[in-house]
Amino acid sequence: METLSETITSSALIHTGRVFDLHRHTVTLPNGSESVRDIITHPGAVAVLPIHDDGSVTLIRQFRLATGKVLLEACAGGLGKGELPLDCAKRELAEEVRLAAEDWTEVYAVYVAPGYSSEKIWGYLARGLSDAELPRDEDEFMEIIRVPLEQARAWCLDGTIEDAKTMCLVMAAGAV
Repeated sequence: METLSETITSSALIHTGRVFDLHRHTVTLPNGSESVRDIITHPGAVAVLPIHDDGSVTLIRQFRLATGKVLLEACAGGLGKGELPLDCAKRELAEEVRLAAEDWTEVYAVYVAPGYSSEKIWGYLARGLSDAELPRDEDEFMEIIRVPLEQARAWCLDGTIEDAKTMCLVMAAGAV
């Protein structure tokens, strides 16, 4: 039986960025022919949906240049070097929406776009909320909103929420 693995025969660093690096790999395919793969190397990220005792959830509205518009999202952020996903989730919750949580449920750990990126994102539901605050990153501007979970679900279904990591968390919130 033929293996499905690809073997890297050469690599070049195309770009070093603040958030990710871009590599171009020449690979040998399972059938022996060659191809080129452009791969984003990313340290990973987390997303957190805080669920309040009354069943409402906190989301953020923020402009995303890649889409050219403001999106509704769960709070999220990238892993620091050597940072564990749950530690990152706790930090992002305090930085972005000024909350801390007692109870954490990991809902997913998935690759965002495995065809071209190594980025893996861990999604968490956070309950048992209390006030907390860490300074925001200087380049982050957002509006914090709190809505009933059912409203957030409706927004997932009608296209108001377009962010996949957020949709997954909102839809899982009632099931977990």
